[in-house]
Amino acid sequence: MQQFASDNYSGICPEAFEAMAAANPGGAPAYGEDAWTARAADAFRTLFDTHCEVFFVFNGTAANSLALASLCQSYHSVICTDSAHVETDECGAPEFFSNGSKLLVAPSVGGKLTPEAVRAMATNRSDIHFPKPRVVTITQATETGQLYSIADLQALSATCRELGLSLHMDGTRFANACASLKCKPADITWKVGVDVLCFGGTKNGMAVGEAIVFFNTALAEDFAYRCKQAGQLASKMRFLAAPWIAMFETGAWLKNAAHGNLCAQRLAEQVGGLSGVELMFPVEANAVFLKLPEPVSAGLRAKGWRFYTFIGGGARFMFAWDADTARVDALATDIKALSAASR
Repeated sequence: MQQFASDNYSGICPEAFEAMAAANPGGAPAYGEDAWTARAADAFRTLFDTHCEVFFVFNGTAANSLALASLCQSYHSVICTDSAHVETDECGAPEFFSNGSKLLVAPSVGGKLTPEAVRAMATNRSDIHFPKPRVVTITQATETGQLYSIADLQALSATCRELGLSLHMDGTRFANACASLKCKPADITWKVGVDVLCFGGTKNGMAVGEAIVFFNTALAEDFAYRCKQAGQLASKMRFLAAPWIAMFETGAWLKNAAHGNLCAQRLAEQVGGLSGVELMFPVEANAVFLKLPEPVSAGLRAKGWRFYTFIGGGARFMFAWDADTARVDALATDIKALSAASR
């Protein structure tokens, strides 16, 4: 039965699957010298309506870590929130690939970094004994499912420019942000000063693969060598690249994200007003965080539902491109029944 513990549980969407199959017959040059990789990179330039350098890697940890490493020297530091994936869930990979750049963790409300927090962290110390701040990294949508608006991003970017900091965006759910904000990808990236974006494909319906998009192309110098050294240069690169072409040309990337967002809203609307059940954060993308009484949490697990509680102790439910609305309703029904029984 379908579960909502993670949007990584989902399968491959038809558009991505068919694109991989179409790239399969016959041979093609290896290591990204194929026609699909070139077309995919051009598809990103078309989507963002700007020139950019594009690299394809296997997963989000590699994308974030290598991107940040390209922005830092080992004596630099990266400002992030206390719930950022690079801080809590990447096993020290950003520090490892940057040869020691330190993450400076700022407290946040709901996982969103503010200009004030950036300024406080970046200006706290300027002596040679402290790692020099060089980069700000934000997640769109955040780890709590909230979004940075265009105005939020403009304010952050202005602060970064004033302080001489690069701006990196972890966009593992970037498509969900675009779908929810109903904006063009350019509007929340290079047009508001984002230097580098890690665009998530895996959670958007692909089998595997993330794209690292350098809008500030000078920062991409020798980045291909970083990918090779880190074991991220796919020999059969066309299978990472081809699905992107199909996702963009068919509009599946946005359709998939919109469906996940709608399913999150569907659950929130059904259970948000229940006695003892609290929506922990605004539902703005494809995530729902619920603070549940212990009998309700235990009852859900007893009924076979899987969910994580690693952010604030609440139950997290994630909705992917293939979320079945009947299963969403079944989850809501079980939460309602268990909530009523626990009173």
